[in-house]
Amino acid sequence: MTKIQERLFALQDKKYRAFAVKLSPSVNPDSVIGVRLPELRKLAKELKGSGEAAEFLSELPHTYFEEYHLHSFLLAPEKDFDTALAQLERFLPYVDNWAVCDSIRIKAFEKQPERLLPHIDRWLNSDHTYTVRNAIVCLMNYFLNDRFDACYLEKVAAVRSQEYYVNMMIAWYFATALAKQYDAAVRYIEGNRLDRWTHNKAIQKAIESYRVTDEHKAYLKGLRRK
Repeated sequence: MTKIQERLFALQDKKYRAFAVKLSPSVNPDSVIGVRLPELRKLAKELKGSGEAAEFLSELPHTYFEEYHLHSFLLAPEKDFDTALAQLERFLPYVDNWAVCDSIRIKAFEKQPERLLPHIDRWLNSDHTYTVRNAIVCLMNYFLNDRFDACYLEKVAAVRSQEYYVNMMIAWYFATALAKQYDAAVRYIEGNRLDRWTHNKAIQKAIESYRVTDEHKAYLKGLRRK
């Protein structure tokens, strides 16, 4: 094993491993070591800026599920936009589960999210499930607050996929939009702009959210499709 793999196995929690396997059913169980996320984040901080980290980031594909998580956490501190984008573009084709995909948060993107927009458009048209999901995650993380524009809702509503993990992300996006930008988002629910499953899942997640008012929840319940 590599030194990093040895360190990961030293952090193994076998009880947590069983939970992690169930949480990410698309992941090969044999690739799961069983390391809790706080431990992975701590390890990433220890490795940050080291030659060992640079070597690890250059080696794809990885063997273990936790290595991909660690990879995403090592990308997080990057402040240079162009470097961050190049590293992410290289990483995305190897991401094969929702957990790693949704854990990607890079400082450079938080500072200059507008520069992501042309890349998000390209990612939305990808044939790779988790590249598409990543695009929607970016729109949810960076463009539902003060940078919001209704055109972003349109971009997500236009996505059509047979992939469960894409459609679930669309539902999460609209549920979050219903919490943060209700007046704009509810029009897409009223207009049946999403496929039936995604439509109903978005309503379910919005109703479960503490950020959606009781009045809005009552109205959304009446918009469920049979």
